[in-house]
Amino acid sequence: MKVAILGTGYVGLSTGVCLSDIGHDVICVDLNEAKINKLSQGISPIYEPGMQRLLTKNIDAGRLSFTTSHQEGLDHAEVVIIAVGTPQKDDGGVDLSYIEQAGKDIAVHVKQSTIVVIKSTVPVGTNEYVKRIIDEQFDGNHSIELVSNPEFLRQGSAIMDTIEADRIIIGAEKKEVAMKLQEMYRPLHVPIILTSIRSAEMIKYASNAFLATKISFINEIANLCESVGADVEDVVKGMGKDKRIGNSFLQPGIGYGGSCFPKDVKALLHTAELNGFDFSMLKETIAINDSQRRLLVAKAVNRFGNLKGRKIAMLGLSFKPETDDMREAPSITIARSLIEHGAKVTAYDPVATDNAKKIVEMDKVRFTSTISKAVKEADAIFIVTEWNEFRQMDISEIIKKMKSPIIFDGRNCLENNRIKECKTIEYYPIGRPPIIIGKN
Repeated sequence: MKVAILGTGYVGLSTGVCLSDIGHDVICVDLNEAKINKLSQGISPIYEPGMQRLLTKNIDAGRLSFTTSHQEGLDHAEVVIIAVGTPQKDDGGVDLSYIEQAGKDIAVHVKQSTIVVIKSTVPVGTNEYVKRIIDEQFDGNHSIELVSNPEFLRQGSAIMDTIEADRIIIGAEKKEVAMKLQEMYRPLHVPIILTSIRSAEMIKYASNAFLATKISFINEIANLCESVGADVEDVVKGMGKDKRIGNSFLQPGIGYGGSCFPKDVKALLHTAELNGFDFSMLKETIAINDSQRRLLVAKAVNRFGNLKGRKIAMLGLSFKPETDDMREAPSITIARSLIEHGAKVTAYDPVATDNAKKIVEMDKVRFTSTISKAVKEADAIFIVTEWNEFRQMDISEIIKKMKSPIIFDGRNCLENNRIKECKTIEYYPIGRPPIIIGKN
């Protein structure tokens, strides 16, 4: 099947390489000439496990290509997938300007009957809105049908989430259109659910809002555990064995971030408000997450009294491991707060440093190329992202380089038995009793 994809971000590029890998003829369109040049040379512009291999493989096989020309990209497409950005507006709503432009481009350049698939995350009713835009611009005698096909990709595992998806949602009003999309995805052998367009749009927001709420819930439980002397890790283990609950997204920490959860929760709340619905649970989910990002700094202030002149080493910058994405990363809030308290901040991340340097709030942070350099003469370590490199580091050797052997673990990624092997250490996790050894 000939497939055109508009947009080469995480969603567009992951979708493109995976569809080409199962045999489709895919061309990706993006106006960023520098990005298209890199992609055409087989160079991935984003860090994503498995991306580089599939990119090179399918370019070499002639199934995957890239262009800045809408005319070239849309000329013979049977399916056009819109995967452009939908950034958040100041009021929490969604900026649909890129989606609108994609609709106009399709109306002008598509010269045959085509199925237009909106994979970008958009508010309920957007597919109908885009259909009206296309119809207003369209002067051909062939048909253009709209389908809602939301993505459920996690950064750091986007390739696997496409190839081994839990489900594929296809929202269409005509059965024959849905069947065509179902045929496109058939080689993946994953469950496919057919719904109305509006239901498909809502499924995406409802899924992300639920997961974000689950994270905020367990973070509140963790904070309560600290107050009553319970261990949140034991609580999670006991809860997770209940099949009705499960243990995914029950990892306490310093809050969710990234390009999806913060934006999607606020967008769903905005939709509720536009429709006169008071979605109080989402308001609390957002408030808890904002508060959780300040937790490590609060713990440090409680320990030291004040942070003026203290050297704090932040380990981890990206919002989660296996990605270099800094969007809505808790590290930004933490760094800003530390600097406001007068601390000197050094930071290390395996892959996200270059992106972190572009963020205004990080202008006073000193970035390092190794863990050792970051923690040298530090008064404390903040573990902000749960990279395996931090999980596996030699704690006894690391604290020898520090001025004070104090660790605030925002992701609970260090094991208690390894902490207890240290002769002197102060270890402050989330929702668990601290471990203090050798303190006078």
